[in-house]
Amino acid sequence: MTDDAHASDRQHPGIDHRPPSSPAEPERPAPPEIDTTVPHSARIWNYWLGGKDNYPVDRKAGDEFTEIFPGIVDAARAVRHFLARAVRHLAEDVGIRQFLDIGTGLPTVDNTHEIAQRVAPESRIVYVDNDPLVLAHARALLTSTAEGATDYIDADVRDPDRILEAAAETLDFGRPVGLMLMGIMGHLDDRDGPHAIVRRLLDALPSGSHLVLNDGTDADPKRREAHQRYNRGGAVPYHLRSPEEITRFFDGLELLEPGVVPVSQWRPEHSPFGLPPRVETLGGMGRKP
Repeated sequence: MTDDAHASDRQHPGIDHRPPSSPAEPERPAPPEIDTTVPHSARIWNYWLGGKDNYPVDRKAGDEFTEIFPGIVDAARAVRHFLARAVRHLAEDVGIRQFLDIGTGLPTVDNTHEIAQRVAPESRIVYVDNDPLVLAHARALLTSTAEGATDYIDADVRDPDRILEAAAETLDFGRPVGLMLMGIMGHLDDRDGPHAIVRRLLDALPSGSHLVLNDGTDADPKRREAHQRYNRGGAVPYHLRSPEEITRFFDGLELLEPGVVPVSQWRPEHSPFGLPPRVETLGGMGRKP
C-alpha cells in the first residue's frame, strides 16, 4: 500500500482532519478501466486523507486496516506534511528547480509542483505513476505556471531506464534534481531489487541532486498484522522494511539532519501543541556529493 500526508504538526489547510467517513453523495461511476471490485492503495490513502476518490471496497479495506492499526491515519497525514516541508526546503534553501516524483498517487492539496512553483515559478516537475486512476486524474497535476513545466509519465518504478529517458524531455539532467520516492518502494519486494533501482535513478542525476524517500517500518506488530491482512485482500502488496533497510536507500549520499526519522519529526514546523506524535513511517533526505 502506498505509504503516502500529520495530525498535530500544523493543521494543513485543505486537508480534512476529521476521521474518514463515507461520502453522503451517490457513488460516481468509475472509468471503465478502473477495477472497483478489489481495494486499491491510492484510493484507500485518499480515503484516510478525507478525499472522495474512493469506492466502497476501498473504504471497507481502510476501515479494516484502522481497526487493527489506527495510527495509519496519522501516518498518512504526516507523509503529506513531510512532502511539503521537504519540497519547500529543496526549493527555498537548496535552490532545486527540478523534481522527479515517482509513485505520484492521487492528486491532493499541495502537490509537488504547487509547492515548488509557489517558491520558484520556473520549477519543472515530472510525475511518474502506472495507475490508471492516477492517469485519469493527471490533468490536475499538469497545471503548471507559465514559467515552469509539469509532465506525467505512465511508467513503473521497476523500469528506471524508461523513466529517465522520458523525464529527460522535460528535465535537464545536467542540473540538480529532487528525486521524490514517497512510499513507493514498499510496493517492491526484495526480488525486485529496490535498492539497486534507487541507485540506478541516482546514478543518472548530477552532484547536488537530493533523494527524498519515506516508507513504512515493520517495528510495530499491529502495523505488521494490518499489512498482512491487507496483502491478503487482493490489492498490490505493500512490504514493510526495517529502519536499517530504509536507511540503506541513502547509502552513498550525504544524509541531512536529523537523518532517517519518523516523518512527523523530520524538521517539524513550530506549533503551540509541541512536537507531533511519532508515526511508524520513516523518511529522510540525502544529497548526492
